[in-house]
Amino acid sequence: MLKFSRDRRRWLEWLFQAKKRYGLRILNYAVTLNHIHLLVIDDGGHEVIPRSIQLVAGRVGQEFNQRKKRRGAFWEDRYHAAAVEKNHHLIQCLIYIDLNMVRAGEVNHPSEWPFCGYNEIQKPRSRYRLIDHQGLMELLHFSDYEDLAENYRRWVAESLARSDNQRDGKWTQSIAVGSKSFIEEIKTQLGSRAQSRKILETNGSYHLRESQSSFNRYRGFEKEDDNTFFWNTMP
Repeated sequence: MLKFSRDRRRWLEWLFQAKKRYGLRILNYAVTLNHIHLLVIDDGGHEVIPRSIQLVAGRVGQEFNQRKKRRGAFWEDRYHAAAVEKNHHLIQCLIYIDLNMVRAGEVNHPSEWPFCGYNEIQKPRSRYRLIDHQGLMELLHFSDYEDLAENYRRWVAESLARSDNQRDGKWTQSIAVGSKSFIEEIKTQLGSRAQSRKILETNGSYHLRESQSSFNRYRGFEKEDDNTFFWNTMP
């Protein structure tokens, strides 16, 4: 239902309202034709992220239903939350988000898709700014924003040159992505809730996830998952 640009635009407008209302710190985003990717900083405020998601998803769904005179859920599934370690895995996640519509074959470069964060990372907006540029600088260890923008432009170009833009399930089906020590720490914090979860390694990245069959059961709502939440539920 996000095939209409007006709904993708409204999602971003409500995201800006969530930033103002709850202090949501946004690092990157992508609104595609049928799903959303959102990378944010978790400052420990347990209500910031779920309240923001609830506001944005709820208002976009309400507006669509009113416009189309329809009833029922706008969003098909729960939203999935994953922790990303603040090192080169964060860079990989930033790039993965911006290359969404390149993978989908809609554009050749993320700069051509106005509903992702690439252009805003390159040049901060003067109004309605979504991305926390200071947060990006701190997390990626840059003291000058022009250096960050230049390096990010180069990282994306190198990824495109390598054709390194395939779908990677670790970003959408994992509880956490990072180094082995980071993943082990997350698993320890989860305690008994992580007993059945496996630590997997792919090309030097570790991620904590369930088997595919378990993940499919969660998507069918047959069992509660610790990192998937209903749009209108506070975890």
